[in-house]
Amino acid sequence: MKIQRFAGLAALLASTLMASSAMAETLRWARASDALTLDPHSQNQGVTHNFAHHIYETLVDRAVDGSLTPRLATEWYVKEGEPSVWVFKLRHDVKFHDGADFTAEDVVFSLDRARSEHSNMRQLHSAIESVTAVDDHTVEVKMTGPSPLYPNNLTNTFVMDKGWSEAHNLQSVQDYAAGEDNYAVRNANGTGPYILDSREVDVRSVLKRNEAHWAETKPQVTEIIYLPIAENATRIAALLSGEVDLVQDVPVQDIERLKGTAGLKVETGPENRIIYFGYRMDDKPLKSSNVTDKNPIADPRVREAMHLAVDREAIRRVVMRGNSLPAGVAMPPFVHGWTPELDAFPAPDPERAKALLAEAGYPDGFSVTLDTPNNRYVNDEAISQAVVSMLGRIGIKVTLASRPVAQHSPLITGDNTDFYLLGWGVPTFDSAYIFNDLIHSRTGHFGAYNPSGYADPALDAKIESLATEVDVEKRDADVAEIWAQVQRDRVLLPIHNQLLAYAMKENVTLAVHPENQPLMTTVTYGQ
Repeated sequence: MKIQRFAGLAALLASTLMASSAMAETLRWARASDALTLDPHSQNQGVTHNFAHHIYETLVDRAVDGSLTPRLATEWYVKEGEPSVWVFKLRHDVKFHDGADFTAEDVVFSLDRARSEHSNMRQLHSAIESVTAVDDHTVEVKMTGPSPLYPNNLTNTFVMDKGWSEAHNLQSVQDYAAGEDNYAVRNANGTGPYILDSREVDVRSVLKRNEAHWAETKPQVTEIIYLPIAENATRIAALLSGEVDLVQDVPVQDIERLKGTAGLKVETGPENRIIYFGYRMDDKPLKSSNVTDKNPIADPRVREAMHLAVDREAIRRVVMRGNSLPAGVAMPPFVHGWTPELDAFPAPDPERAKALLAEAGYPDGFSVTLDTPNNRYVNDEAISQAVVSMLGRIGIKVTLASRPVAQHSPLITGDNTDFYLLGWGVPTFDSAYIFNDLIHSRTGHFGAYNPSGYADPALDAKIESLATEVDVEKRDADVAEIWAQVQRDRVLLPIHNQLLAYAMKENVTLAVHPENQPLMTTVTYGQ
């Protein structure tokens, strides 16, 4: 089956190479997975955002150093005398790909859409009371209270053309978990530096440079051919044969080999992303366990045993070949709220773990299914396989269920998993982004990626208050208190922070992006 797929892929890549050989500015970009959808407000997922950033644009952007920079908004500030109102001044002379003018009405439409029912972006905008177009190039966003960090939430919220959206009945966001479709899933009309030319989901997408883009400097890459290639060996073989120019997801076992290969180079760097395991921890019986009358993981002693069973250093050394930063808290060091003390983790202690299971009433352990993606994070399936083995040593018998991320994500958002691996990037560089989606109970705009059943009304209220807290010292104290409870309750089982590697032809230069969202507008060519 894999041989047949490789042959088909080779033919596709060969035809792509022939078609583009006359264009030195064509970049053939390979990743392990495709964007889940092109509906820009449907999925809060890194690969999806990365692809969308080439077509759509946001009000503000984030530089590699973490600072906010202008994009469709040229400036933003709190309105004088009204501390709950943010004012955004918009860029003039911007057009959508179909030629329509970009105006404040498009921003109002997009922010309202992004905070609507089926949007996975809605928690970022939960503190909005209303969005108003003051004139064609001024938007006011009224919050429920002073929200000093709100602009940080806008770096992945894309602006759509209101007229185009209404013409194609796109007022509602795609309900991805329900398998819903709409025109924006495979079609796009943004203001970005590239225009969608063609799309074959999970096969090949082509983007053409937007010659009418507002930026004074045009990118060197005039055409992007985006190739999702799930198999690691096939992806690297395509690079080695010259059939692709850039591989964004380099398997750790291939890094040193590629560094020593003539005509290629590898860029490495840390990512603002935590890899962790989550689990159901409410009182309802697990769906996949041999214990049918209760949930073993609801017992804090069982969660502690699971933490003590995991050897993060072994995962770093053996599975990741040294290319990870073991973590004791589900937060990368880039994020406001991180401390070395929070990031400390216990040494593995299988004997103590077994004793805790026995104390909890499970001397023979129990069974459970672990859901893992196999094409999203660096060595995701291999990490899960290692944890299956580690838990097996203390008597927890784990069945591994491996899927592509397009099938894995709905398990999380749809509450259809008992135990799962997930990664979480933090584009706001602030702890509240983690709390809102991973810790807050699944209510209203919150908890989209929290299938655990963990719910604490007092903690929820404290999390919600972070959006409008203007006293920096009090806010920092609240963040610390929330993390202390999350760690004490073992809500998540963190493993490590990812380190990234991009491999490319030696005449291509692309720096590693801390959010793993590199823009092909930044690619430069050398001799």
